[in-house]
Amino acid sequence: MVLSTLKVENVLRLCTKWLWYSESMKIGYVGLGKMGKNMVLRLIEQGVQVVAWNRSPEPVAEAAAAGAEKADSPEDMIGRLQTPRVIWLMLPAGEVTEDMIQKLTPLLSAGDLIIDGANSYYKDTMRRAKLLTDKGIAYMDVGVSGGPDGARNGACVMVGGKKADFDKQEELFKAIAAPGAYKYLGEAGAGHFAKMVHNGIEYGMMEAIAEGAAILKAAEFNYNPGEVFGIYQSRSVIESRLVDWIREALAEDPKLTGITSVIAHTGEGEWTVKTARELKVPVPVIESSFEVRVNSVKDDPESPAGFRNKAVSAMRGKFGRHRVGKE
Repeated sequence: MVLSTLKVENVLRLCTKWLWYSESMKIGYVGLGKMGKNMVLRLIEQGVQVVAWNRSPEPVAEAAAAGAEKADSPEDMIGRLQTPRVIWLMLPAGEVTEDMIQKLTPLLSAGDLIIDGANSYYKDTMRRAKLLTDKGIAYMDVGVSGGPDGARNGACVMVGGKKADFDKQEELFKAIAAPGAYKYLGEAGAGHFAKMVHNGIEYGMMEAIAEGAAILKAAEFNYNPGEVFGIYQSRSVIESRLVDWIREALAEDPKLTGITSVIAHTGEGEWTVKTARELKVPVPVIESSFEVRVNSVKDDPESPAGFRNKAVSAMRGKFGRHRVGKE
């Protein structure tokens, strides 16, 4: 009996997936912080073999207890992988990532692949990709959104690099992502650029929500802001995960007494503003929200501005598990 076109396609898809699982499902993983450790646990559950290394040993032991293969050093990790190797980096952007890439490069062979899952500046990504490509080593950049919970249960994944490399590793990205939540976006730098813009948008959205919370608190109607955000979260136009997180925070502590009014700001918001200027794109909302964070150290914690800042910090704590308590 002749198979239908649909059945043939299904067989081919299953064969491709089987080949990937049998030949390429073992990766090296560097960086077991809040995001990295949770992603490794998810990968193990998805059937990926992971050789894990981290500077501090405790998270490696936890990953090993869940089924990861423990590496004692980057050199040991690479030695436990067959070529072509795949190494995923989940490290702080900047110098830490740069140093690790420089450490790994002489240990790798032509055809190996480094994947940077950090929030790296896209121009750094483009530079690294060229340097590594010249040595025959492939390089991909992956923006990951969803915080530690997303890393554990399925993240939003934005991929940059060579299309051929994406095609080879698509099952890996599928294993990391929530259903349907991954996308190849273009050449090296495209994934990190998209994540940078995502975080710039996030700055503006969080600032607007926090300003609304401060206005509600200052109003004459003696609102419980958490209750108001509860109704906002019930099919209103601004219903969102961020609104739900501020609702949770205000329900737990309407005055946000345990939250710092100094808002941390990583490179992403600043990079978005800088890039927008280079492209001559006006971004007043994102720029203002970034300036609020920079200047938050000057605000009186007990003032309306201080409460607004605490609301932003509270949201950051909810989705990213960032430290937001008073020092």
